[in-house]
Amino acid sequence: MAYNHYILTCSGTACESNKSAEIFAQLNAEAEKLGVKGEVQIVKTGCFGFCERGPIIKVLPEDSFYVDVKPEDAHEIIAEQILKGREVKRLLYKDEARKTTNTIEDIQFYQKQFRVVLRNCGVIDPESIDEYIAREGYSGLEKVLFEWTPEQLIEEMKVSGLRGRGGAGFPTWMKWDFCRKAQGETKYVICNADEGDPGAYMDRSTIEGDPHSIIEGMITAGRAIGSHHGFIYIRAEYPLAIERLKIALQQAQDYGLLGKNILGSGFDFEIEIRLGAGAFVCGEETALIKSVEGSRGMPVPKPPFPANKGLWQLPTIINNVETIANVPVITAKGGQWLAKIGTEKSKGTKVFALTGKVKNSGLVEVPMGTTLREIIFEIGGGIKGGKKFKGVQTGGPSGGILTEKSLDLPIDFETLVANGSMMGSGGMIVMDEDDCVVDVSRFYMDFCVDESCGKCSPCRIGTTQILNILEKITKGDGEEADLDKLKAIGSAMTKASLCMLGCTAANPTMSTLLNFRDEYLEHIRDKKCRSGKCKKLITFSIDPVKCVGCAACAKKCPAGCITVEDSSKYPDKKRPPYIINQAACIKCGECMKTCKFSSILKG
Repeated sequence: MAYNHYILTCSGTACESNKSAEIFAQLNAEAEKLGVKGEVQIVKTGCFGFCERGPIIKVLPEDSFYVDVKPEDAHEIIAEQILKGREVKRLLYKDEARKTTNTIEDIQFYQKQFRVVLRNCGVIDPESIDEYIAREGYSGLEKVLFEWTPEQLIEEMKVSGLRGRGGAGFPTWMKWDFCRKAQGETKYVICNADEGDPGAYMDRSTIEGDPHSIIEGMITAGRAIGSHHGFIYIRAEYPLAIERLKIALQQAQDYGLLGKNILGSGFDFEIEIRLGAGAFVCGEETALIKSVEGSRGMPVPKPPFPANKGLWQLPTIINNVETIANVPVITAKGGQWLAKIGTEKSKGTKVFALTGKVKNSGLVEVPMGTTLREIIFEIGGGIKGGKKFKGVQTGGPSGGILTEKSLDLPIDFETLVANGSMMGSGGMIVMDEDDCVVDVSRFYMDFCVDESCGKCSPCRIGTTQILNILEKITKGDGEEADLDKLKAIGSAMTKASLCMLGCTAANPTMSTLLNFRDEYLEHIRDKKCRSGKCKKLITFSIDPVKCVGCAACAKKCPAGCITVEDSSKYPDKKRPPYIINQAACIKCGECMKTCKFSSILKG
């Protein structure tokens, strides 16, 4: 059925948590109520990427891009745009100069992006296989099944230059070729959707917005290596992604695109979903394999590598969601098409979850070679509140913190590693002058202590020791000799840990020691945290001159540590000032928030 209008409603997890399901229901109700149900199709899509301004609605064919939409806006959208043909101006995106932007192409957030992995997110209904097929979905699979041999397919992957997007950047074609040549009739394909970095949601959003691309990519990988069975390993914390995967798997089965004798080609391929419990270490391939097998997720020494001995000791390839989502594009458009994007050694695009102290947080996909400055200050719009940029964490707990001197470096696998960080799966957390790098390092190490499986002593003991030293420094009890200890322990962990969790856990600490040594010394020598994040190093006091004796701070103080001064000390004041008992102060800052006279001093 043809419609006059299409309303695309973001239904990714972020927007769903912000009432997009209610918006969708209300739009349908208003269309019914105003008698235009036959003129407009209202569609749930995946993430548009511009999460800072969600929920987002896009109306076609006008290409109207509405932001910060609320359920109560549904009536006006239907009544004005659908019924009368007039855009709802107040919902259109406005830039910082308050200039209204009518279409998505005019929004700075999107202008330097190039969507390959996210090509269908925010465009199609992720629960409709027909919409996926209409956008060249499964067209590459036809070549894979009927035109190319496995060797030709792997050669096409080689031409594309695609490297694993899970962090290591290993050439995808090479991993597939190793597995294809491995001994054994039974082989497996595993999609790693365990994404566990703090602040990262690239893989989850890809599945929520385009699950069929994962299915097509896995079938293609199976054909390349001679596998007939695949597993999607996804954490149970992603219910929406899991539900859409289940729907997509059933649809593919019903269309003859999955299962026995796919499209009459004689090739069989099945896919099962395996739910993980959210252990970060299960992002490591050998730990993931153990979890799929039903054992505790703990890494094992390599070699042998999974391509030779993986799941149930049989040849196995493991690729993450983003890597697999690239595959259908390569088979449909050809490897040379992707190879033209990016840099000489890092082809294609990279998806980042841009979060932290940036104005426009969201899901970003850019060509390899794009600079950090372009992502943070052009796509991201710069730092919130006019604050000064301090650093950016790439690669999650495994990466490092890069400073202003690295902003103009091209983003690729080698460049990030050479500058003390790494690509990782794609988390990118921006920090401003109010962030304390010592506290940030402590946070990431605390995360790694919790997530370490404890199997090897360099990681089990090393993460705990580094955390203890960092906590000591944040409390003002550190010594300069502690900095040498941090380096020594971090170096030992990097060299001796069993898996990449332990080998990279010290990266945030090592990079901040290199780039922000003065801040560590400030904590140690001056017992001061310039950002005010380390509570033990903060003091709140009251300026007796500015204090008017209103008692607002004393009433708000949860510790009851603010009392009135002796009035005899201030005979000239109508009401005596208040004083903070430093021994009882819990450093919550409520007094500063409450005071209307700027009499609370923070030091």
